[in-house]
Amino acid sequence: MPIKASIIPVTAFQQNCSLIWCEETKEAAVVDPGGDLALIEKAVEEAGVNLTKILLTHGHIDHAGGTAELSEKRDLPIIGPQEDERFWIDQLEEQATMFNFTPSRSFEPTRWLNDGDEVKVGNVTLKVVHCPGHTPGHVVFISEEDKLAIVGDVLFQGSIGRTDFPKGNHEDLINSITKKLWPFGDDIVFIPGHGQLSTFGDERKTNPFVSDRVLAS
Repeated sequence: MPIKASIIPVTAFQQNCSLIWCEETKEAAVVDPGGDLALIEKAVEEAGVNLTKILLTHGHIDHAGGTAELSEKRDLPIIGPQEDERFWIDQLEEQATMFNFTPSRSFEPTRWLNDGDEVKVGNVTLKVVHCPGHTPGHVVFISEEDKLAIVGDVLFQGSIGRTDFPKGNHEDLINSITKKLWPFGDDIVFIPGHGQLSTFGDERKTNPFVSDRVLAS
């Protein structure tokens, strides 16, 4: 398996920032640098990898709050999310104030992503899946070869993302999970935005919001 991943809980919301890298090339990306950049940079140093890009699942403050600063400090391109997420990225300064976070700035991603795009990290290929519902431009990154997904706040162990924020949509979220994620297979392990890892198969069996049994009833 060429992909390696390290989870770095950041911010008061304990968001699962991920450092992922190609084991063969040591090229790395940080996914959702919401804050606590010293912790992220320490993880990069300890892994001995070359950080080359920032990937974003969506624009909520706990996922994107440290993006502008990290990008400028290390001259890193910002990849993602999907362009409908501009709604939240443009409000990062206000989000930081509202949730008493470290001051944050909005930014313009180097590359917006769309459903079906691919992102390379060394020899690792990540498929991009646009999964609206929690937020309008939310994306998920999946390495089909390594059976690993980084799903942000779309899906959790035993739960799903909130849809009561502006531009959230419960029906869209359920469709994103069941019609876009489940087809990748039950053996996909996923890193959620918060909490413990799980698999698509386990959630199809037991998740009270999107299990096969619940959706069939």
